[in-house]
Amino acid sequence: MRRKKNKASKSVNLQVLPVVHPNAAGIDVGAKEHVVAVPCDRDPQPVRTFRAFTPELHEVAAWLKRCGIQTVALESTGIYWISLYEVLEQYGFEVRVVNARHVKHVPGRTKTDVLDCQWIQKLHSFGLLNGSFRPDQQIRKLRTYMRLRDNLVVASTQAVHHMQKALFEMNVQLSNVISDIVGETGLAILEAIIAGQRDPIQLAALCSSRIKAPRETVAKSLHGNWDSALLFALKVALETYRFSQIKIRDCDGCIQHHLAQFESRAEVNNSPKTLKLQLQRVCGVDLTKIPGIKEQSAQIIISEVGLDMTKWNTEKQFCSFLGLCPNNSISGGKVLRRATRKVYNRAADTLRLCAQSLTHSKSALGAKYRRLKARLGAPKAIVAMAHHFARLVYRMLRYGQNFVEQGIHQYELKFRLQRIKWLKKEARSFNFQLVPA
Repeated sequence: MRRKKNKASKSVNLQVLPVVHPNAAGIDVGAKEHVVAVPCDRDPQPVRTFRAFTPELHEVAAWLKRCGIQTVALESTGIYWISLYEVLEQYGFEVRVVNARHVKHVPGRTKTDVLDCQWIQKLHSFGLLNGSFRPDQQIRKLRTYMRLRDNLVVASTQAVHHMQKALFEMNVQLSNVISDIVGETGLAILEAIIAGQRDPIQLAALCSSRIKAPRETVAKSLHGNWDSALLFALKVALETYRFSQIKIRDCDGCIQHHLAQFESRAEVNNSPKTLKLQLQRVCGVDLTKIPGIKEQSAQIIISEVGLDMTKWNTEKQFCSFLGLCPNNSISGGKVLRRATRKVYNRAADTLRLCAQSLTHSKSALGAKYRRLKARLGAPKAIVAMAHHFARLVYRMLRYGQNFVEQGIHQYELKFRLQRIKWLKKEARSFNFQLVPA
């Protein structure tokens, strides 16, 4: 039998990727030095190494200017890229900070600083790298103040825990009779203990009239096994708490002063004297009208995502940036995984806390949260409501839409009509017809 000749396989010509950014550079950022790569035809030495000192950062920018570079890609390495980013931005370059996961080498390829920066430059020239979100300088300053304030609040809370620990180790049960040991009465008693007062009767006499516990009970709680080391720990914790509170107030003053420098996006009578009015002037809308979002929460949100929502084309992209939408993993036409992406974002965390506060809210959003919680469970309901909050914030900041509370009764009526509509649809699928009773 005559065998058929195998046809010669046709060679496939792979199309070369088009160069999107011909004037692109790539930089591998390090703690001590930065390795910079430009196209090979721009300089006899297309890869150079610069130290991380400020004068040499300006040398990087000057060299890139001489090479005709217009756009630069940096790998986000810790915080080492920030100074270089700001210098390049001052020189007028389009700078992109790219996620390290997006520039990983293919397996089996040697990894060095020189090859890394050349790889980044090549990917950027082909337009394969997306820049990370970076707000404008005014928002960055506000974000610095807000993050510093949060760190001070954490330090203050830790100091309170250390005070409670020292008291319990000495068996001073003050926190069992006074709800807040850093309130007016608690601080007065702690100051007296540190000053050397040990008489429970004298210490109990410092209670204000608002303390509900009897003075005899307070005096019993102040009998303790006094220890010099634990008293010193109590003193240090109290001083740390007071210092943190002072710096929190200083930080609040800096935040208020900085917010006053923002451009007005809404007309407010006279100069705003409250944080709510100040935020309304800055944002152009009142975010605190959304149930669950308070002034401090709104402040954190705008300090993290800014006021310019045009950086995200749609509200879906905004929710994806926050990590509040399902990250569907589909294979073979089946959804294998629906969990959200693991993203650390303070704005998303704040929206989750706002959603959690709707448990007892007598609003339409509160009713929706409780319904989702009963059907999906608390964790999924919190994420779903945070996603809904993100959409509301996006619409309000981008389009200037005001939030209108429809009320719990209107929400229940709307839900009831939707349920009736669904029941009629199900009845028709079985050739039945719903008839009012």
